[in-house]
Amino acid sequence: MRRGYLHVMRFPVQRKVIESPALAGQPLVLVEEVRGQRRVAFASTRALKAGVRPGMTLTAATALEPGLRHFPYRPKDEAQALAALGESLLGLCPGFQRDAPEGLWFDASAAHLVGGEAELGARVLEVCAEQGYRAHVTMASEAFTSRVLARHGSRRVEVVPEGQGARALAPLPLGALEDAAARAFSVLGLSTLGEVAALPAGAVTARGGAGAARIHARCRGVDDTPFTPEPLEEALEDRVVLDAPADTFEPVQFALKTLLDRLGARLSGRQRAAVRLTFVLRLDPTGEAQVPLLLARPTARAKLLLDLARHRLGELRLERPVAEVAVRVDAHDEDQGQQLALGDAPEGDAALEAVLSRLATTLGEEALFAASLEAVHRPESAHSARAFHPPETRRGLLSSPGSPAPSALVPEEPAAPITVWRETGAARERPSRLLAQPARLDAEVAPSGEMLAARLGGRRHRVTAMAGPERLGGEWWTDTPYQRDYYRVHFEGLGPAWVYRDGRDGGFYLQGLFD
Repeated sequence: MRRGYLHVMRFPVQRKVIESPALAGQPLVLVEEVRGQRRVAFASTRALKAGVRPGMTLTAATALEPGLRHFPYRPKDEAQALAALGESLLGLCPGFQRDAPEGLWFDASAAHLVGGEAELGARVLEVCAEQGYRAHVTMASEAFTSRVLARHGSRRVEVVPEGQGARALAPLPLGALEDAAARAFSVLGLSTLGEVAALPAGAVTARGGAGAARIHARCRGVDDTPFTPEPLEEALEDRVVLDAPADTFEPVQFALKTLLDRLGARLSGRQRAAVRLTFVLRLDPTGEAQVPLLLARPTARAKLLLDLARHRLGELRLERPVAEVAVRVDAHDEDQGQQLALGDAPEGDAALEAVLSRLATTLGEEALFAASLEAVHRPESAHSARAFHPPETRRGLLSSPGSPAPSALVPEEPAAPITVWRETGAARERPSRLLAQPARLDAEVAPSGEMLAARLGGRRHRVTAMAGPERLGGEWWTDTPYQRDYYRVHFEGLGPAWVYRDGRDGGFYLQGLFD
């Protein structure tokens, strides 16, 4: 099979700089405990230029670069971050396999869908760049070929044709083997992988054993290493441990950006969108605070999620400093994307989503509702308050007229027949606010039947404008038939109102108010 290898040079260091941008260009190392000593696991470019090398003790590294900053190296966290990077590629490839701590293989069998393997490699690098990583990609038929060329080759994107692995590997230095068994070839005076491939297979096996024979075969472009895709974790969650407990929001904000960038990329790779999140702030030395975030519309956009997180957490007051920030996706839905109509800008929808999500999170899910049409002829009952349906996720030229937008917050219901008033005129407008029960008006009526004024709540309101009537009747087959004339009436001191005159008793009733 065809597979690609993504090599992110010194991935843990790049990740550290992405989490803390102030470290860019600074000498820093990640250290781990080895037999009771703190030794350098990874070093930044500036630290390497000062002579610092992996495996060196922290004391020796600090002697070479007095301004050296050091941070703990956590292999588990790095492996989790590498898996998150792999998940972000799932929109381009069917699966990935980690090669911790600096790279991963991915299935390149779907390259024809994006214009070929070179284009696939370029798109993989674009996904990495969006998250702040610099990397190299190689496409080949063998795992060894793709890995070695990505790590030691000079091209950002390289494609090795089928059967050309040995030729592509030949110019690379012997140090590209990165294996203890390579010493068996160095003592022979060999300097390139091409020279290793030219040796007789029998002599290599007799001198170096099975390990040397395996390296020899790989240098000749023969590698049967299987591709084992990583299983995806069902739970979508991630965390960042702060370098020091934070008692201000700024360090937490940097951690949130890292988490949500990573989470947004993972959701996009899975073609999912978050509906409900929970932020977990673990405190120092003990305790935690959990803050839920409800989204008005499913989204995987990291920028929108970060804006909402800042609003939700920015004013939070905690008793102790924050030592760790975690985010968990409690509910997610299929990400169907969004097509804007011609002339629309995405900023408008983003602003609407931010406002709606803030309202839902601050006031509660039940506080956000919208009008839903009902199959009822009586006009004041023709719509009812339902849980909020987000705006349609597909609009414009490719949208399907009449197809409702899916919502993660409201279960789908079968469509009911509705009556749509197509006539124009002020009398046929419907109010935004309906009274639970109509209020009878003490009306002053002219001989012609027009209302001149009405008393409501003990106050007299003069009528300044009146449109109508809209004569409606129906439900004669029920116990509560109606026959009414509806008017839009503008009362002095009250504003525009929806009033009807009951055909049974001739009285005027206030049914609703217009904004």
